[in-house]
Amino acid sequence: MTDQKASLRDRARRERSQKFMPSNFNVILKAPEIESATTIASYLSYEVEPSTVEINEAFLKQGKILLLPRIKGDQLEWVRWDGDPANLVMKKKISEPVGPAVSDVSQIQAVIVPALKMDQAGFRLGQGGGYYDRALVHLSAWKIGLVYAGELTSEMLPHEAHDVPLDAAATPSIVVRFNRQ
Repeated sequence: MTDQKASLRDRARRERSQKFMPSNFNVILKAPEIESATTIASYLSYEVEPSTVEINEAFLKQGKILLLPRIKGDQLEWVRWDGDPANLVMKKKISEPVGPAVSDVSQIQAVIVPALKMDQAGFRLGQGGGYYDRALVHLSAWKIGLVYAGELTSEMLPHEAHDVPLDAAATPSIVVRFNRQ
């Protein structure tokens, strides 16, 4: 399964870099789960990932508490960010927030998750480190992945027991909720 996922990741990255077009994902700002949330975990996009710049700025302007991930060992921890770039440090290609980690993740009501591809069952193809799956299992928050148009597929993606399905996906034009029972 791991070789299959690695092959899919390589292909998805290649396809994304060939057709990369900057887009905004403001469509999620109207999702009731986002509108009602007071604490949102997001991330800082890089390279050809769907941009989180506009939505993160909107969350802060709306007075929401914005948490960003930071890698600690093999886990993600969440740190409150005020939008000031001075409160970020570069770790490899990723900007991470500085400051104390949030101790009570039960306060997180919505989480924005990066994805290379998503299927209609809510499973995502991530970058392969497993950080998000290890973190998401501890969150009862509404989970939404960001993908470009064409990266939401009707084909089932390979997934393993530890993979956490998301509740929804957003493209630049639509939010798709998954029915799981």
